[in-house]
Amino acid sequence: MLNLFNTQIESLSIHKLGNKSRNEPIFLSNEPYRLDDEITPLIKEFFFKPFREKEENYFQFAHEVDLDFNEMYAACDIVFNNPDKAHEMSKLIAKHLFEQSNHPHIKNGEVYVAYLTGLSIDNNVVDAIGIFKSEMMHDYIKVQEEKTIGKDLTNLDVKLEQGISLEKLDKGCIIFNHKKEEGYKILTVDSNRYDARYWLEHFLGVDAFHDENFLTKKYLKFAQDFAKEVVFPAEDKKEEVMFMNRAMNHFAKNDQFEESVFLNEVIDNPDLIAEFKSYKVDKGEKYSIEDISTFPISNTAVSEARRKFKNVINLDTNIQIKMDFVNPESAEKFIEKGWDEEKQMYYYLCYFNKEVK
Repeated sequence: MLNLFNTQIESLSIHKLGNKSRNEPIFLSNEPYRLDDEITPLIKEFFFKPFREKEENYFQFAHEVDLDFNEMYAACDIVFNNPDKAHEMSKLIAKHLFEQSNHPHIKNGEVYVAYLTGLSIDNNVVDAIGIFKSEMMHDYIKVQEEKTIGKDLTNLDVKLEQGISLEKLDKGCIIFNHKKEEGYKILTVDSNRYDARYWLEHFLGVDAFHDENFLTKKYLKFAQDFAKEVVFPAEDKKEEVMFMNRAMNHFAKNDQFEESVFLNEVIDNPDLIAEFKSYKVDKGEKYSIEDISTFPISNTAVSEARRKFKNVINLDTNIQIKMDFVNPESAEKFIEKGWDEEKQMYYYLCYFNKEVK
């Protein structure tokens, strides 16, 4: 869980990067920027607002040979061990980002490197390094008084200028001094999806962080696809929805996931247990759960997954049946599926006491 309320910006370095492929220059500031009481709250809101609004999907630095070969991991390690080197390392970070700017689509802009304190993550107060990039320039009108030369007359003059909008950060990441051995825990945002590889892969060099949030989301997505690809063809749409209801409820009421317990509680048909295990062998690597059978459950991830899951049976007669059950066994009591010989069609029979508003 992340809390940025008490975050302080201890130092801030600002550099300007062009597009290397277009032979645009890079400008590195000699000294850190001196924040004042007027601009600090505006800058903090500009930097942190996107992270408060997005899901907490964490990343970690990675490298195919050794983590120490990841340039960003090495630079951050130096800063965390000696915060006085934050500005010096910000130049290396800016140069590294500039070196990745070798595609015509990548826009020039300012990069801000901040050393942050007072962040709370996983109930730990830690320092962090924030790297933020503004790319999109916006038009704005500046109205000012203008005195006519030689006359005692003053008019209002309108000038069209360009600047950075504080409403939208284009790219950013926060690298927390937390879980160093795994490659630090990292949050990232990117408003411009057309060059996502440039930011995540080429610049940061990150993989998804395999914490309880990641594993809970991945396992629930795996279960949802199993329901769609195996349960539905073997049974029907009602059983698919009921399976996922039982799966969601199992995750919601437990703190620790145990696959053997999950299978016994969620799958009624013994034949489907064997199908589930076979499906995991075939597809588990795709979801990064091939060797996972136990992990702590993230309540946040379960809540997010439940909001996205639709307990709906869509029929080819343009009718939808929404099964909004807290207890999935209710479907057994109140919904029956049958076949009408005369119409040569399936039907659902629904029981109820009264209609509600």
